[in-house]
Amino acid sequence: MDNLSDALKKLKITAIDISEDSLEGCLDCLLQALAQNNMETSEKLQGSGVLQLFASLLTPHSPCTAKVANIIAEVAKNEFMRLPCVEAGLIPPLVQLLNCKDQELLLQTGRALGNICYDSHALQAQLINMGVIPTLVKLLGIHCQNSALTEMCLVAFGNLAELESSKEQFAYTNIAEELVKLFKKQIEHDKKEMIFEVLAPLAENDAIKLQLVEAGLVECLLEIVQQTVDSEREEDIAELKTASDLMVLLLLGDESMQKLFEGGKGSVFQRVLSWVPSNNHQLQLAGALAIANFARNDGNCIHMVENGIVQKLMDLLDRHVEDGNVTVQHAALSALRNLAIPVVNKAKMLSAGVAEAVLKFLKSEMPPVQFKLLGTLRMLIDAQVEAAEQLGKNVKLVQRLVEWCEAKDHAGVMGESNRLLSALIRHSKSKDVIKTIVQNGGIKHLVTMATSEHVIMQNEALVALALIAALELVTAEKDLENAKLVQILHRLLADERSAPEIKYNSMVLICALLGSETLHKEVQSLAFLEIVSKLRSHENKTVAQQASLTEQRLAVDS
Repeated sequence: MDNLSDALKKLKITAIDISEDSLEGCLDCLLQALAQNNMETSEKLQGSGVLQLFASLLTPHSPCTAKVANIIAEVAKNEFMRLPCVEAGLIPPLVQLLNCKDQELLLQTGRALGNICYDSHALQAQLINMGVIPTLVKLLGIHCQNSALTEMCLVAFGNLAELESSKEQFAYTNIAEELVKLFKKQIEHDKKEMIFEVLAPLAENDAIKLQLVEAGLVECLLEIVQQTVDSEREEDIAELKTASDLMVLLLLGDESMQKLFEGGKGSVFQRVLSWVPSNNHQLQLAGALAIANFARNDGNCIHMVENGIVQKLMDLLDRHVEDGNVTVQHAALSALRNLAIPVVNKAKMLSAGVAEAVLKFLKSEMPPVQFKLLGTLRMLIDAQVEAAEQLGKNVKLVQRLVEWCEAKDHAGVMGESNRLLSALIRHSKSKDVIKTIVQNGGIKHLVTMATSEHVIMQNEALVALALIAALELVTAEKDLENAKLVQILHRLLADERSAPEIKYNSMVLICALLGSETLHKEVQSLAFLEIVSKLRSHENKTVAQQASLTEQRLAVDS
């Protein structure tokens, strides 16, 4: 290691005036030492103070510059050396070198920057601000025949693409075109994998999604699916998953999704549909998720239901009832839920037997499946009186809803269960449904729902409770009293932050509760008249009018 000490001394004393040959000898010595023991050599290098001299050696025209960049790349493999490299001011001259034509210099410069900024979002953001993205994209295009340089660019893109700020810059380059061009040429699995690792984070950006679709990525992905679908090789199975996942990701952008839907006649849309009846779980999953994404606007939903997509999804669900694949169940239910949003689809889907197909999953213990099941049923019964009544009288369903209303560990499931309970009453307006819900202990949950932090849920609960009070007050009286409904309504009316619709529906409910002697007494024991008379001057006219009516009722009945 004496040679190393001599080389460091020589560099430190005469780095600027040192002859080219002598400089090259010192740098070769350093590289050799780093190859033998990187960490120890890096520590010596840091202690010698030579690192600070490197910035002045990073000049585009010196034949030694590539070696200097290589040394920096090697020492920056050690975490403890990264900050000293930054403090030595090495980043700006390295960034400047990315504009060179020398391929070896470009490679070592890219490695040096990549290692210095490895795992540091702050330094990566600095590189982005210095404009490295357009430069690297250009390099990828120019040097696509150089596999080492290509790999360097891909590694850099993979790191930078994780940052949100980078995606805006990438969107202004022709990265999509370059990556797709590169992808088409790849035969090796590892190289494809590297490109996939860049594509996935980039494809989260809607503008880039569209660029990737226009650059022909979808055709590449469909080809991969075709080539790997029947293979049992591990790398093919992994490639199939990556390709189909990426396909689904591209469909999350509104513009890219519509471009591929092509009014339901697009070849891509048709190919994706053919995945649903496949025997491959990954393709079933991707197919169902793709349909859920295509079903993000009413026109697409109506077209798909008219063209028999519902039966395909129900057949898929049927294959996964017993010990089925949870992700496939979740995806198929997501698709059905989205398809059920347009009004014209609800009756068609109900008559196709969707509600019955969905109810088969009531026994599921998986919260994601429970959540989608509840959402699908809630969409289906919206304004569908008969269906709401039929489901509302289904004791097994109501019992499960009441159970899930207590799923404190799963807020989504708990919220959706409450909303479906309320929806069954609101859309059926049926005494039998109310009796079923009362008998199975659902009232207390609707009363709790009236205190939700979400106005929409509060409102849905109050409307359902008003219907209960209007249609089946005697049946529900005891449960309403035990759930302290009157006290809750007093709080909602007294709270200045309550939304106008909450105040209005609370007063409607108070009037309905006066028909019960017990609840009437409770209303009298609290100072409702005082609160309600203040609301007569409320800025919302509907609230003010209801306050006058409620005040009259309270005065008459007191």
